[in-house]
Amino acid sequence: MNDIFIEQLVSKKRSVKDRIVFIAVILLELIIPTTIVLLTMRGFITPYFIYIAFFIFIFGIWFIWFVRSHQNVEFEYQVVQDIVVVSKIIAKRKRKEIMKLDVRTIDKLDKGSEPEIQKMNFVRLYDAAEKSSDDENTTYAVFQHAALGRCALMFNPNERVLNAMKPYLKKEIVLKVFYHRG
Repeated sequence: MNDIFIEQLVSKKRSVKDRIVFIAVILLELIIPTTIVLLTMRGFITPYFIYIAFFIFIFGIWFIWFVRSHQNVEFEYQVVQDIVVVSKIIAKRKRKEIMKLDVRTIDKLDKGSEPEIQKMNFVRLYDAAEKSSDDENTTYAVFQHAALGRCALMFNPNERVLNAMKPYLKKEIVLKVFYHRG
């Protein structure tokens, strides 16, 4: 039997929330040191606070870089035989394994636009998709976790990843996903 090993890397798109946070950090970077300098020039606080404003400004530049780089998120899907390993990579420096999924435990595999999946309740929803759950390219894998119960994985597998999972999926899922029956 051939060993199966497939990898896929998906970059998460920046959300509106990410953009708002980035704009807020920039505004704070401009407002706080400027306010301290203006209060010092008007004589409301001692001139030594200009040094504090300078250090806040320098720290703010680093903080802007930190926030922006931590908004660069990628998800890696690895299929090794009958196991799917999902990892989150932050700023291309930090890797964290989100979950391991035994493909044989998948009960349902559908696109995110399916109303049936949108109505389901899950103990835990693992979000490893590049866009929101409203995207029609987002796939849900509903499965039974041994300790948690019914969970779902939201992800964007390509054809290679799906084909690597195919031998281990239930027949009904294979018929629906690959042959559009059922």
